[in-house]
Amino acid sequence: MAAKPLGEFARIARFFAPLALPGGLALRDDVALIAGRHGEQYVLKADAIVEGIHFFPDDPPGDVARKLLRVNLSDLAAKGATPVGYLLTMALPKARDDRWLAAFARGLAADQRKYRLGLFGGDSDATRGPTVLSLAAIGRVAKGRAVLRSGARPGDVVYVSGTLGDAALGLAVITGRLKGIGPAARRYLARRYRLPEPRLELGRRLAGVARAAADISDGLVADLGHVCAASGVGAIVEAARVPLSVAAHQVIARSPRRIRAALIHGDDYELVFTAPAAAAARVAAAARAAGVRVTAVGRVVEGHAVRVLDARGRAMRFGRTGYRHF
Repeated sequence: MAAKPLGEFARIARFFAPLALPGGLALRDDVALIAGRHGEQYVLKADAIVEGIHFFPDDPPGDVARKLLRVNLSDLAAKGATPVGYLLTMALPKARDDRWLAAFARGLAADQRKYRLGLFGGDSDATRGPTVLSLAAIGRVAKGRAVLRSGARPGDVVYVSGTLGDAALGLAVITGRLKGIGPAARRYLARRYRLPEPRLELGRRLAGVARAAADISDGLVADLGHVCAASGVGAIVEAARVPLSVAAHQVIARSPRRIRAALIHGDDYELVFTAPAAAAARVAAAARAAGVRVTAVGRVVEGHAVRVLDARGRAMRFGRTGYRHF
């Protein structure tokens, strides 16, 4: 009988972690760190988006470009880093003509101005399959100040930025699986799926305050789980405290099971981080200065897993805890 194929993270641990340099952090974080100049480190991050999985064939090219850049910047935000530049690799079918590329480039240009970084180079290939876009982002942070996944300690408070579940509900709107909500809510949720907001300013202000952090790409439970695994701890999340937008609250009030969108579905690209309870005032000050909502949703405990409690304190169970590619 053939062995069951390894999952995404088991593949990384088995085949690629043995190849990692020290700056690769044993591939247990979402970034690598290498020495820079003048007491700084460079933060390296690479991520890809694939047509039909991360974006739709008829999505506006400018939005596709901005999402590609922003999902990478979100990981820099989680480390407290400032963006410097990026490398771009594209595998394009013939349908992606000059007109498509012009709109794609305009989207990149708009976000380059917004986030103050530029293109270093990259590669472009032809493919007979779907469009595949990969970006490697480079940031900088003061030496020793990067907020890694591995610093959480029992007693820490678990915080999240912004609101959760919007992207998953936005995907449901786009694919026609969520009906019965007004046009303004539909536009808001769809935009949250197509154009995440990397929390760069908040991340920079949390350096030296937060003990551990990750961005929420695979889902709150999964990404907090990565923090717990790297830190050797467990966590408890109270579902009733998870922050929701007005649009998401309207949907979930009508269909309570959709709270899973805020717990185990991905693409929100908000931050989940831990900080000592005594740092609550500093966390609040960082949030005010960055103009970003921050909410305490749980706590770090002894153990090795993330538990989610409902409003009555009962453990919630999930068939899966986040997005997996394999």
